[in-house]
Amino acid sequence: MKALVNSVRAFAREEDGVALTEYLILLGLLVGGVVASIVLIGGQLNTAWGSWATWFAAQNLDAPTATP
Repeated sequence: MKALVNSVRAFAREEDGVALTEYLILLGLLVGGVVASIVLIGGQLNTAWGSWATWFAAQNLDAPTATP
């Protein structure tokens, strides 16, 4: 247990560890923001995707026929 505590303290003293921790916190905040925004607008996004799917299904997307 003491070895684990000493290794955590050594990691915290290194500047690389501090920079990594800052980047991980920033990444966590960004991911949290993306997840929160998707949760907040998820219903509206589902409606938009549904309307796009309906529009694409109504289109004639067959390949043109070749005329000799």
